[in-house]
Amino acid sequence: MDKVITIDGPAGAGKSTVSKALAARLGYVYLDTGALYRALAYKALRDRVATDDPDALAKLCATTDVTLHNVDGHMTVYVDGEEVGGKIRTEEVGLAASSISAFPVVREKLLSLQRDAGARGGIVAEGRDMGSVVFPNADFKFFLDADLEERIRRRTRELGDGNQPAQTACVAKDMRARDQQDSQRKIAPLTASPDALIIDSTSLTVDGVVDRIIERMAFAGASRPAGRKPNGA
Repeated sequence: MDKVITIDGPAGAGKSTVSKALAARLGYVYLDTGALYRALAYKALRDRVATDDPDALAKLCATTDVTLHNVDGHMTVYVDGEEVGGKIRTEEVGLAASSISAFPVVREKLLSLQRDAGARGGIVAEGRDMGSVVFPNADFKFFLDADLEERIRRRTRELGDGNQPAQTACVAKDMRARDQQDSQRKIAPLTASPDALIIDSTSLTVDGVVDRIIERMAFAGASRPAGRKPNGA
């Protein structure tokens, strides 16, 4: 059976780029679980639903249909039948997604959707609690990190305004706020699973990170006794 691989880490660490490249090299499906939270956050902002009101979020979850469709090896997110991939990549949506992810009603709505996507294996699941909560029995777990300043530079370049100091300052402010929200929330805080391999990507290329992951997987497979399933990475 194909494996379940999880890649967790903070914003700007390179999770999405690395996960896509790893999935492509392995012929696996790429699952961006953060997109699910962003999708709900996008609808909350669009419909002016308070992202810190549990009752309002419960109503939002009850009346929102979130689905995943495999499009060329990439799980694409739909909200109420609308493909929202091009609308959820703003810093505003990202910060709102971090906020709503702290509420049990939101996490419960999306948990089964994520687990169903990985039920057959052959998946690279990227997020913030993939190895610790969503897929605790994943075959391989990785935690991708990078220096804060490098993460800020990456996210600013991603937004296309790398030469504008005002944009950099805005990204830095939002990223620090997201780091605090993600690490301090009571439910499924951002943390490396004890059995995850931590990779500092600050000075590594995407290919360098992918090579290190595949090397680790090959080493674990070669050194594991016959018939024994790996416990993480």
